[in-house]
Amino acid sequence: MDKRIQQSSCMLQEYFGENVFNDRVMLQRLPKKTYLELRRAIEEGEELTLETADIIANEMKEWAMERGATHFTHWFQPLTGVTAEKHDSFLSTPLTDGRVLMTLSGRELIKGEPDASSFPSGGLRATFEARGYTIWDCTSPAFIRHDEGGATLCIPTAFCSYTGEALDQKTPLLRSMEAIDREATRLLRLFGNTSSRHVIPFVGAEQEYFIIDREKYLKRMDLIFTGRTLFGAMPPKGQELDDHYFGTLRPRIASYMKEVNEELWKLGVPAKTQHNEAAPAQHELAPVFEKVNVAVDHNQVIMQTLKRVASRHGLRCLLHEKPFAGVNGSGKHDNWSLMTDDGINLLDPGKTPHDNIQFLLILTSILKAVDIHADLLRESAADVGNDLRLGGSEAPPAIISVFLGEQLEDVLEQLIHTGKADKTKEGGKLLTGVSTLSDISKDGTDRNRTSPFAFTGNKFEFRMVGSRDSIATPNVVLNTIVAEAFREASEELEAAGKEHFQETVHRLIKRYATDHIRIVFNGNGYSESWITEARRRGLPNLPSMVDAIETLGTEKAVKLFEKFGVFSRKELLSRMEVKYETYAKDMNIEARTMLELTSKQLIPAMIRGVRLIADCVNSVKAAGVQAGVQEELLRELSDLLSEASEAKKHLEEVTASAEQHPAGRQQAILFRDKVVPAMAALRAPIDAAEMIVDKELWPIPSYADLMFEV
Repeated sequence: MDKRIQQSSCMLQEYFGENVFNDRVMLQRLPKKTYLELRRAIEEGEELTLETADIIANEMKEWAMERGATHFTHWFQPLTGVTAEKHDSFLSTPLTDGRVLMTLSGRELIKGEPDASSFPSGGLRATFEARGYTIWDCTSPAFIRHDEGGATLCIPTAFCSYTGEALDQKTPLLRSMEAIDREATRLLRLFGNTSSRHVIPFVGAEQEYFIIDREKYLKRMDLIFTGRTLFGAMPPKGQELDDHYFGTLRPRIASYMKEVNEELWKLGVPAKTQHNEAAPAQHELAPVFEKVNVAVDHNQVIMQTLKRVASRHGLRCLLHEKPFAGVNGSGKHDNWSLMTDDGINLLDPGKTPHDNIQFLLILTSILKAVDIHADLLRESAADVGNDLRLGGSEAPPAIISVFLGEQLEDVLEQLIHTGKADKTKEGGKLLTGVSTLSDISKDGTDRNRTSPFAFTGNKFEFRMVGSRDSIATPNVVLNTIVAEAFREASEELEAAGKEHFQETVHRLIKRYATDHIRIVFNGNGYSESWITEARRRGLPNLPSMVDAIETLGTEKAVKLFEKFGVFSRKELLSRMEVKYETYAKDMNIEARTMLELTSKQLIPAMIRGVRLIADCVNSVKAAGVQAGVQEELLRELSDLLSEASEAKKHLEEVTASAEQHPAGRQQAILFRDKVVPAMAALRAPIDAAEMIVDKELWPIPSYADLMFEV
């Protein structure tokens, strides 16, 4: 057994990244001059010559064909929430002797031209304006995806309109990376760091998901069309006992996870942690930290792989934020840090953070950024499914706050009250009381799972992001708001000059801490008292996606993003329109699915249940026996049937009315304020009826069937 384990570990080292055109492959295959030019393009942003691009493209094609690829695609991330791709074969013009050449040119590598007219643009492009461009992102490595369609070379790209506006998630992300690199490096120079050339945001995104049986999934119209259950009574047991959390993996799930890991490792995705999450059938996968644009690409690969591998095991992966009412939903924790190119973590406080002046300025600058732009950070996690999850004692509240922990909060309090900090709270020892267990050193503070933005030792964990969402948007916001705070700090330090540097740094740290301490909250974010306290502090509370979207159009937001070239006003307004339209369309699909499921399956099942109980009542009475219990059930189910019929009629009316309203904010508000409550009113009697109607008559798998039978 030990020998097999050792062989398996060695195999992992051998095949990790085998389907990635990574630095190791490029070193082996590219001429040294070409390789160095590509590295300069990746690290310094230098433009590649067409000659160099031709050499890279040819080697990439040869490498891909050796691994069975016949097609390539520019793999991009439009504003649909998923990735997109158009496949072209390497096939070139046939030769006169009947043979054919297989080619990939530098032009084809660098630029593609998919039809842009059918992707969301928020008015940036009219339907008849079809031209859009995909542009190779050489900082994220190409990879080969093996699936039922064969092997395809996937080239990560940005996606822009003919007139230059960003139509995707990647373009603004790359812009924001340049902004924070420039401003963070500028700040480091003022502290005397002349060796670090770049500052790069690093991210590790924990991904939560549900796994259910595929056959049962196919019997649920709501899961197929919306990704979540629109009906369903809670089973006798949910997650109350916490026995699923970190529990032993079921054999079928373990087999599934094994293949997911192998697929991801071959694609160079450093999948590291896997476990059962809190809810039945819920799980989590977490990778090692990577540069943010690679982490964004890899998170998309992770979601696609989770879905694709599930189908091979007769399973279905649900990435919706709230697939089941009554149990925890799913998110993804965006762990964000700043690293220099020579390995310095700017968020590492060291052993004595009270005298780490560079760290304290960076920390208080981030507090300032999050406080000033809390609304934008909240909006970056706005999602239809997240409306069902945020603030529900399972995810952070919709109010942005920062958890620092006792140690750092104590340092800030010293700075605020005395202008200096001269001590740091120690973590101490954890005494187990067991002689055979080692006494261990404790961290300086506990963790807080209710905080949306928590400092966790040497990084910030943004816990609000939805499980289906791209992590590009929250990182665009984080990078940009922190870049602004760094710029403003640098400007003051530069104006003060070297002779006043130290006193200016200390003054800035104290001012930032004093002015923005309101954003720091170490308490229970689930408590009702925090909502009251947050209101007293003047912190924004944006409970729904519709509330949050409008923050993108404020003058504050436009000024911020235009200042750093991340978004233009036009791009921001277009994204607002896309999001309002997405909300309305998603809710319309849910309402229409609910109506169809009710009309074709659930009300007929309730009618059959009424008939069955009525027949039972008649039989009992015919036998001369009192039918009190049966009659009570008959009245109860008949009342629920009438209630469901009325609620269905009302949902039809409000949905039709909302559909007729022009697309935009007002239509989204109609769906939120009229359609969503009508959907809840229809669900209530039908869920109650499920507990009465014979299981054999109920046409869809129950929550117990879906969550516990995997």
